Amino acid sequence: MESTRIVQALRQALIEEMDRDENIVLLGEDIGVFNGSYRVTEGLLDKYGERRVKDTPISEIAIVGAAVGAAMTGLRPVAEIQFNDFMGCAMDQICNQAAKIRLMMGGQVSVPLVIRAPYGATGRAAQHSQSLEAWFAHVPGLKVVMPSTPYDAKGLLKTAIRDNNPVVFLEHKLLYGAASPGGKAKSVVDELDQTFRPAPEGEYTIELGKGDIKRQGGDVTIVAVGYMVHRAVQAAKVLAEEGIECEILDPRTIVPLDTELILNSLKKTGRLVVVTESVGRCGFAAEVAALASEEGLFELDAPVRRVCAENSPIPFAPCCEADALPDTGKIVKAVREICGK
Repeated sequence: MESTRIVQALRQALIEEMDRDENIVLLGEDIGVFNGSYRVTEGLLDKYGERRVKDTPISEIAIVGAAVGAAMTGLRPVAEIQFNDFMGCAMDQICNQAAKIRLMMGGQVSVPLVIRAPYGATGRAAQHSQSLEAWFAHVPGLKVVMPSTPYDAKGLLKTAIRDNNPVVFLEHKLLYGAASPGGKAKSVVDELDQTFRPAPEGEYTIELGKGDIKRQGGDVTIVAVGYMVHRAVQAAKVLAEEGIECEILDPRTIVPLDTELILNSLKKTGRLVVVTESVGRCGFAAEVAALASEEGLFELDAPVRRVCAENSPIPFAPCCEADALPDTGKIVKAVREICGK
């Protein structure tokens, strides 16, 4: 059967890869007995046993440190961190160890490691709601993946597991489509079903660094990642009724980045809006804007616009959280402005 939810697609990818390669192991908080906070690893402890599915202490340092050591000595670990916010606890292991060891040892040792983590605001306040992809995109030696559909999630995770370099694999909570403690993922994902591409059974992979055109258009290029891809699709439908056709690009991986896809679209449209749930300051949207100015300046008919979260911790109150985040209306407004509407 096709996987119509990202949570199902991720689980299927793990099963297929663990069946293919006995050196693949999983480790993280509550991934075994409790099936993972978002049910991605549901049933895998029973299927593969404690040797390959390891419940860990509540210590991100220990999780990533153990995974780095395991990767250096022949295993291919997939480590789960319950919230990307707490990857900060393991920044030395991620950014000073995993990202640098292969270079520092002259290529004699690889670190085939995947670190999975949910990101995004879902009513959990400042310490459990951030989108921190820019932290990791800034570090040479790390690859950063942000899928938006079940199809992409499965194909990208399989590729990430087979990569001989460390990959940070970020999954938006609102796209899981499964029950989660204190979350509201299921209702939101049902609302966005029409934009999802299901993941088929069987073998396929998606190359890291190859983006995807989620919607064709000739007036404005919108580059969006993760959950914001779906908000961009909704905005494009509103704008189409006004005669503005948006081309929506989903990079899928922000490191490596498909710069050719972005620049080719910019040649066609002459206008660029970048949408991320992370804050705008020094974020991925700023990187895309820099790309446009350095390599596509003479294609631009209007200034690049960024639609990002406010430069503020994410508030707890629902109305304040909504005000701090990008949404469909803010994307529509930005497109109208650069089109002179």
